[in-house]
Amino acid sequence: MRRRTTFALLASLAGCARAPSPPPAAPPPEEPAAEPETKFAPLLDIDDPAREPDVVFWPTPPSVVEKMLLAVKVTKDDLVYDLGSGDGRIVIEAARRFGARGVGYEIDAKLVEESRKKAKEAGVDHLVSFERKDIFTLDLTPATVITLYILPGMIERMLPQLARVRPGTRIISHNFPMKGVEPDQVINADEPGRAHSLLLWTAPLKLPRRAPAAAP
Repeated sequence: MRRRTTFALLASLAGCARAPSPPPAAPPPEEPAAEPETKFAPLLDIDDPAREPDVVFWPTPPSVVEKMLLAVKVTKDDLVYDLGSGDGRIVIEAARRFGARGVGYEIDAKLVEESRKKAKEAGVDHLVSFERKDIFTLDLTPATVITLYILPGMIERMLPQLARVRPGTRIISHNFPMKGVEPDQVINADEPGRAHSLLLWTAPLKLPRRAPAAAP
């Protein structure tokens, strides 16, 4: 009896030794890393892939807007063109404060819609309009005042358009010069902690003469 019990125990242990161990459990699938959140939503959302913005919208402070309009002496008889009008604040303020008509040209469709909404809220939508257009294709001759807050290279590219505006048209640029064209006046518009300059021209512009082409 004891011998049979011993054999049975040995057989049982042998069977346990031969039994394959279960495969290790597969690790749980890794979850994809979450996309980092951006603190600010993009300012520009151009839906026309053929024409992207040349510069991001950087708003002109209200105090600088006021100084720009006072520098060019806007009146109710003026038609103000703002090239790269952003959220429309310059032409809206020209209409609200002085009764001037204005057109803002902006390539960002969302900013155009925002400008129209703000003009309606300010009660000046009968005086101003906003159009989604490429500023390098515009006829500027109807304007009596032109405001700019675009990069120097963009202003240089617009010189042929600006050269055709009517005599007496006032052109004012926030911070950036026209290459080769001396301003009639430079106005300090500094705010605490940030420098601002306003450059003013009155048409016709005194464009630099081109050097004559060399003889072959």
